[in-house]
Amino acid sequence: MSDAPLTSDGAGARYLDTTQRMLAEAAQAESAAMSAAAQAVADALVAGRTLHAFGSGHSHILAEEIYYRAGGLKQVKPLLFEALMLHGSAQLATQLERISGLAAQLLDDHGVEAGDVLMVASNSGGNAVSVEAVQEARERGLVTIAVTSVGHATSPAARPTPHPKLHEVADIVLDNHGVPGDAAVPVEGAGTRLGPTSTVVGAALVNAVVAEAIERAAARGWEPDLWVSSALAIGDAANQGS
Repeated sequence: MSDAPLTSDGAGARYLDTTQRMLAEAAQAESAAMSAAAQAVADALVAGRTLHAFGSGHSHILAEEIYYRAGGLKQVKPLLFEALMLHGSAQLATQLERISGLAAQLLDDHGVEAGDVLMVASNSGGNAVSVEAVQEARERGLVTIAVTSVGHATSPAARPTPHPKLHEVADIVLDNHGVPGDAAVPVEGAGTRLGPTSTVVGAALVNAVVAEAIERAAARGWEPDLWVSSALAIGDAANQGS
């Protein structure tokens, strides 16, 4: 086993450089959108409402990212539908996320109310279930936040769809600045690019939004109700009854 560091021109180093660059670009370019998203969540918290989070495929990771996390909001309710994840059948999940009409049923079962906020993550922005989740939520009086790659959604290389893209229907759009296809690092001999960036950048964006929302809501008199790491000695007692 080698303990030599990554070479500066190797694929690993290039992936880290690419991801850091994208995150820096997103942090600057999406500042206003993150502020708007944080304000929407803060308003919901002060009003006693809920932040819902949804994604299919790998994008469901972002819905889990802000759920039951140390320092995170207890008012997060992720919409986690196992058939749209990958641990059962990745191929089936890919087909299901393209089915029109599924989102309305999921929202009915999950339970949302006017005044809540729904955050939907979809890197491609082209799957029916994500687009319709936003459309349905807006009709039901929720503020909607999209986390997506506008670069992918508007690329001629994107899979054609008969419906709008996610960034075209959401109230607030957080662009992860990813490349079409998500994989961002060319590797000689691999035959394709590798190194997806959407999860890394997306997680940073949504955590920044939640942190900002908590601070803004607390400044308005809302009493923070946050998770404490269960790995700490005080964790179980602090989280008891939640």
